[in-house]
Amino acid sequence: MKKHILVIPGDGIGQEVTQWGKAALDQIAKNYNHEFTFDEALMGHAAIKVTGNPLPDETLEKARKSDAILFGAIGHAMYDNDPSLKVRPEQGLLKIRKELGLYANLRPILLFDELLEASSIKAHILKGTDILFFRELTGDVYFGEKKRSEDRNTASDLMIYHKYEVERIAHKAYQAAQQRSKRLCSVDKANVLESSRLWRETVQEIAKQYPDVETEHMFIDNAAMQLIKNPKKFDVVLTANLFGDILTDEASQIAGSMGMLASASVGDGVGFYEPIHGSAHDIAGKNLANPLASILSAALMLEISFGLPEEAKALVNAVDQALKDGYRTGDIADQNTEASKVLGTQEMGNKVLGLIK
Repeated sequence: MKKHILVIPGDGIGQEVTQWGKAALDQIAKNYNHEFTFDEALMGHAAIKVTGNPLPDETLEKARKSDAILFGAIGHAMYDNDPSLKVRPEQGLLKIRKELGLYANLRPILLFDELLEASSIKAHILKGTDILFFRELTGDVYFGEKKRSEDRNTASDLMIYHKYEVERIAHKAYQAAQQRSKRLCSVDKANVLESSRLWRETVQEIAKQYPDVETEHMFIDNAAMQLIKNPKKFDVVLTANLFGDILTDEASQIAGSMGMLASASVGDGVGFYEPIHGSAHDIAGKNLANPLASILSAALMLEISFGLPEEAKALVNAVDQALKDGYRTGDIADQNTEASKVLGTQEMGNKVLGLIK
């Protein structure tokens, strides 16, 4: 198989972790006799520094010509500390999602037994958890009209959804549920929000086309509580952009660390794969970042965009074996971890790469 992959390291630790996702893909190509070619492009703060634009035209052109995209992270503390800045790194991420039609964000909460003690949640509550989130990506308050009064004392963000946006991601979520345990939970706030009432009505209509899937509707506040109280309750979770952003970050505690969670943003064309962690500039360049989520994002690419489940499983197995052997980065180490097995970014990347080989 021949595939062309665009690597966008982005900002902060994205520069460090994507090299290991790329290295894992390269090794898989060698092991299974595939041909993967790579190109690289700028986005986010890194792009603003060079071009003044968080998503340069050259990057977008390369993205459209690729078979899949491996992304790192986006953002910088200088923008967090100055809300008045008009050009911001996150604008690049929102725009590329819109331009490529990436309307569905898939976030599997993959729980490795070796990391049960790394979570702040009790191990017996977590064990056996396996959740797949479908977060809608192109609607909601992120893209709705934004206003600020002349006196700067009043602000609003329009939470807007169109029926077709709900329909297309609902179909993807139901199709995934059919391949899993045939259970789907749709999360909204239909008791308060009109956009959520549209969401629920539309999901109820789509559900009729998948009679083999058991559908549950849950309000966001209850879902946030249940996710911690009884995560095994969930299998496929379908939700809107804002709610999905919050719930999946909350769910990172189930896996022990954001450094362990991969994600895929897909539509009807090129797929976009990234770890869910941020740019973490406080640890950037210090060899402290966890590269495992980038490697697991590469596994999602192999399975979803390239249709290579065996190769994807080889990456997941390599990560699992590294954990079974007791190796940890600092974010997932605990009191039982041997000091000699607490590894930096480079060392953990090399460890997993060796297991893939």
